Amino acid sequence: MPLKASELILNPNGSIYHLNLKPENISNTIIFVGDQDRVEKVSNHFDSIEFSTQKREFKTHTGHYKGKRITVISTGIGPDNIDIVLNELDALFNIDLTTKTPKQVITSLNIIRIGTSGSLQKDIPIDSFLLSTYGLDLNGMLHAYQVNTISHPDVEAAFIKQTNWHSHKARPLVIKNSALLEKQFESDKTHKGLTATAGGFYGPQGRVLRLGIQDPSLNNKMDTFNFKGTRITNFEMETSAIYGLAKLMGHHAVSLNAIIANRASGTFSKNPSELIENLIKYTLDKIADQID
Repeated sequence: MPLKASELILNPNGSIYHLNLKPENISNTIIFVGDQDRVEKVSNHFDSIEFSTQKREFKTHTGHYKGKRITVISTGIGPDNIDIVLNELDALFNIDLTTKTPKQVITSLNIIRIGTSGSLQKDIPIDSFLLSTYGLDLNGMLHAYQVNTISHPDVEAAFIKQTNWHSHKARPLVIKNSALLEKQFESDKTHKGLTATAGGFYGPQGRVLRLGIQDPSLNNKMDTFNFKGTRITNFEMETSAIYGLAKLMGHHAVSLNAIIANRASGTFSKNPSELIENLIKYTLDKIADQID
């Protein structure tokens, strides 16, 4: 049965509503960046660019790097934007936009996030790379979907107990990355750990300006969380949403973080632009070497 026009919205030119993309515009290997200005920092390394567009904060370049066709797209900030981007990308591959019916054979995407983050652990220093083995969802967006098959209740229960998680907040979810992409992107340059994904930058991450927060000691409790050797290593605003939706849709996803701050030691990178540039090059070379 075709999807209603109100559910799958297309622009007058046939492109999908928010991203302004058609299926032929994108590769099945997609780099996510938050900042739209970072799209060009990635595509500047391409040997050629075949397509570019932008609508709102969603900027897209598709091109080739060392023989591999790659798309880079800016998602903006936060899990709500990830909900838009991943649903629309999936629709471009797995829904017939003419008939508005889901396809019988699903195309699996490779999604690699390149982001910046702050470390919560002293032994994960600034100017390092971190590969997120799990995403810890603290914002609740994923609860709109049927997540029981992809979550890890044992880790979630331990976290709820450790933090005395407030019952009025969304129940935390823990989502694993793609084991395939983890193997392809790990190296002696990458730290690993559980990445917490908040729904905001200030209060949800324990920052206090003028407003008091519900649990001022939450960050300290998170710092000491350890489940069978898995620690919470960093805070950001996208990873768990990417992991959760990718799992549900049958895609592969991994999140790579440039650690520009260490909140445990109170330090900040002296050259974050160089660090991000190094992570971009690392990611592109891994794609060229390993992703088919």
